[in-house]
Amino acid sequence: MENDPVTLCCPNEYCQSANPLTHKFCQQCSTPLPKRYLWAVGNDLNFGDPGSILGDGSNRYLVINKSILLDIKPGLLPQIPELDDLEKIRPYLKLIPYRLHIPQVYGILNLGNGQSKTEILLLERPPLITDATITQANLCSSLDTVWSAASSIRQIHWLWQLANLWQPLAIEGVASSLLDSYVLRVEGVLIRLMELRFDGETPPTLSQLGEFWLKLLKNAKPNIAPFIQQVCEFLIQGEINSSEQLIKVLDQGLSQLEKSQTTTITIYTKTDSGPSRPRNEDACYPAADTLITKPPQHNALAVVCDGIGGHEGGNVASNLAIETIQQQIKELTSVADDNIDPSMLLSDLERAVATANDKISQRNDSEHRQGRQRMGTTIVMALPIAHEIYITHVGDSRAYWITRHSCHQVTLDDDVASREVRLGYALYREALQHSGSGSLVQALGMSKSTSLHPTSQRFIIDEDAVFLLTSDGLSDFDRVEESWETEILPLLSGKISIENVAQRLIEIANTKNGHDNVTIALVHYNVKYSEPDIRITADISNLLADTELYSSDDPNNGESFINNQKTQVISENKTIKLPQIPLQLFVILGLTLLSGLLGYWFKLQFKSPTIIISSPTPFSSQPPPSTIQRTLDNLSPNWVIQANSSITLNNQPFSAESFFQVIEKKTNPNNGNNPDLRLRLCEKSNPALETSKIVQVNFSELQDLGKGISILQSNQPSPCQ
Repeated sequence: MENDPVTLCCPNEYCQSANPLTHKFCQQCSTPLPKRYLWAVGNDLNFGDPGSILGDGSNRYLVINKSILLDIKPGLLPQIPELDDLEKIRPYLKLIPYRLHIPQVYGILNLGNGQSKTEILLLERPPLITDATITQANLCSSLDTVWSAASSIRQIHWLWQLANLWQPLAIEGVASSLLDSYVLRVEGVLIRLMELRFDGETPPTLSQLGEFWLKLLKNAKPNIAPFIQQVCEFLIQGEINSSEQLIKVLDQGLSQLEKSQTTTITIYTKTDSGPSRPRNEDACYPAADTLITKPPQHNALAVVCDGIGGHEGGNVASNLAIETIQQQIKELTSVADDNIDPSMLLSDLERAVATANDKISQRNDSEHRQGRQRMGTTIVMALPIAHEIYITHVGDSRAYWITRHSCHQVTLDDDVASREVRLGYALYREALQHSGSGSLVQALGMSKSTSLHPTSQRFIIDEDAVFLLTSDGLSDFDRVEESWETEILPLLSGKISIENVAQRLIEIANTKNGHDNVTIALVHYNVKYSEPDIRITADISNLLADTELYSSDDPNNGESFINNQKTQVISENKTIKLPQIPLQLFVILGLTLLSGLLGYWFKLQFKSPTIIISSPTPFSSQPPPSTIQRTLDNLSPNWVIQANSSITLNNQPFSAESFFQVIEKKTNPNNGNNPDLRLRLCEKSNPALETSKIVQVNFSELQDLGKGISILQSNQPSPCQ
């Protein structure tokens, strides 16, 4: 009926109950109810009055206001653009490493009929201020409206974020987004873009960026106004001709202002094997249940490692990584904070991770571990230095940045789904639906460091914050996103101790997930800032101003500053000028290279496989080959279960040598979070038979069968393929 209240559908497919919009958990099954507010891209959109329901027959999207919608059926996959249309949204996909600032594509909304049909792009996690108690959402304030109220260090920090975004956006042809006051929004400390603006035939220049920043000068804090004016003039005149140089100049300003900021850092770690694992393959630094405060300590470091499941010796690998990283970082931080060059430190952190990788790999080789016997680990670490924090990671262990305004995941998982998105092949929510989407594409110890690509980033801290490092024992199933407001946010207001926060997060991981070990590290920043008495100025005398290497007119130049974002995709149109070389030398070089390649090919025949799951190509209907030992513990869709003897599933008898293909695996909160499985009984005589029997069982039933079943490996034949 038209007057019926709008409800939010439970995402649990076994429940799907209707709930009031203000509820956080399903009133029937207690599943968390995600509130996905979306931004509809387009001018002069007319969705009708707030409270209207849209959705091309699906009645799925609730109109909050002019361009803001709420997905009231979050358990369903959004409508995905056709593959041919992905080119229009590819910049969003390739910029997923910068999702801290840029919203991602959620799906599309079709309105109208026939030839008048309109396709509207929907973005998730746009810069919105939401109030769940009254289902209200509004855009965050624009940069120019909140600029005057910000502190001097915050004003320079905002410019620093814009400078860091310039090059990646220029490469994708959307740098114009940084010159649009309406697009640039502020969410507390963060610059957030409402949407992307595509560049015209003539790409914007750094000179235009300087002119745009000049508009902010009149409301700049008096002690930094000369600095900002100088920076703008340097940009306009071309004396700063690359974003890398611009970042270095802004770093100078931040370093001067940091002297007026007092920062206290507290680190606490905790780990647990979890209710379903016989041993703990995770590791952390400092040792679990250790509290570190800086000052008085000179150095502070937090590391979380997750030994790879299915590989023998995961606990050995994670502890070896911790030991190596600790030694490497001790050497890196032996100099004073003022003498540390950020770009060099980012590279040094990646080299430290590479060293840890090689030590684990050498241990594997010395113990003659091959294939699935090789041990490995993920890693995420945080290194606080002065007013900055450096985050480095490999694998799917994550870092989250929690402020009084928001919680953001700042690392991008090294898994198949994320890789497909950043290569521009698929939307993230679409990629998650494919088998093997969560499989890692890299981890420490699986191969030599020449094939390893760690990601290092740095963030400026100018307000109280908490960084949470965690293994997937907690982060799986969005547990951090669900619980940060109730469990972590009170730490910023002093209402709870860091030890109690850690204990609560471990409990959440064990009770709501419980499928894996869990390890966390909390890094709490307490910041006090007072405006400096002296004015700061910009100095470019020490910049290596090489206009041939770094030109604001060429987005492919000056890329070195974003090399710390390993998930970026470099422009394919780059050309390299080579000096003229005699033809005979080319022939000699060619023969040498050919012999080397042949030798390398023979070597590969005896080399153990890495953890890379599939080649970087668009998803196909076939599951990617796996190098991970398949067991009941890591059971995934499309894998095959063989009955070794007569068994009973869901009160149905099956003979020995029956084969079942896993069609679907979903967590069921009504059954202790044990997964519910849909299995297809494979017919030996006709594997493609459409009428193959579907069996629905709970994971615990399979566990009870013990040796009565086995999981076929990827190289074993089965009638299900």
